[in-house]
Amino acid sequence: MVRYFLKTAAACAIAGMAASCSAADSGQDEGTIISQSAACPSSGLALQVLGSGAPIAESGHAGTSYLLWIDGEARLLIDIGSGAFLRFAEAGGDFNTLVAILLTHLHADHAGDLAGVLKYGGFTPRTRALPVIGPDAAPRFPATDEFLDALLGKDGGAFAYLGGYIDGSEDKVLLEPRAITTAMGKGDPVEIELADDLRVRAIPVHHGVVPALGFEISVGDRKLVITGDQSANSTAFEQALAGSKPDILFAHHVINGDRGQPRGLHRTPAQIGELAAALQPGRLVLTHNMNRALERIDDSRAAIAQNYAREVTVADDLDCFGL
Repeated sequence: MVRYFLKTAAACAIAGMAASCSAADSGQDEGTIISQSAACPSSGLALQVLGSGAPIAESGHAGTSYLLWIDGEARLLIDIGSGAFLRFAEAGGDFNTLVAILLTHLHADHAGDLAGVLKYGGFTPRTRALPVIGPDAAPRFPATDEFLDALLGKDGGAFAYLGGYIDGSEDKVLLEPRAITTAMGKGDPVEIELADDLRVRAIPVHHGVVPALGFEISVGDRKLVITGDQSANSTAFEQALAGSKPDILFAHHVINGDRGQPRGLHRTPAQIGELAAALQPGRLVLTHNMNRALERIDDSRAAIAQNYAREVTVADDLDCFGL
């Protein structure tokens, strides 16, 4: 099935779009209907950055979110932060084709728009269950299954009217939550086979007191890694992936390492470079960006380059990366 979305300036700005946004297109009125393949390839594997932003409300950047495309179909939604619901629509995302939703952790800038996506899901013909995979619990942070119940539960959920997702009733598909043991970033990696040759490895990371995960996603012989929000204390993550040589590493670049910025939650640019050196990705993409880090992006690049000399790309909303 081919999905369609409105052609906008944002869509034309995504990586690798020069051909589809050429002078031949410039005479078309805004709102021209084009196929999803203009955003990501209609064949093969690609990861689209739906939201490249972070907790601060900054123009043009939705909260963290990614969409994995396989042969032109949206197959995996990873995080769905505040504002990413709109990006999901602009990208041509289809709830009906998803094989799972992955959540790195339960901060609002990573999970704030989940209810919107589920609301939309009730308008699709989907009938098969949908796995939702995320972290376990800690004080003030529910486990993934508890989070879904607090959000959707028929008895006291914030959106109780969507409670059919909890038990598969009321014309809603059943959500199948799975909480991965994180142990403050020291838990064991968990292998998850979702469909055919689509495999995910959920790897606990250290994000302060917040239960959190990073993900390694493999399709055939292609592989990408999403760090999630993690500090340099995520030694188990680094050890699990050392020398793995993913095609692309998507690293969360929130801070530039200056004093007065949050400590113990995220890797600095220098520490991102150290991680990239250990994993040896073919390409490094910086996302989950705050303006305060982007304003000094040259400093970040220089710090990363001390240990990682390959290509470094700064992601924007709707950028698409083929593998």
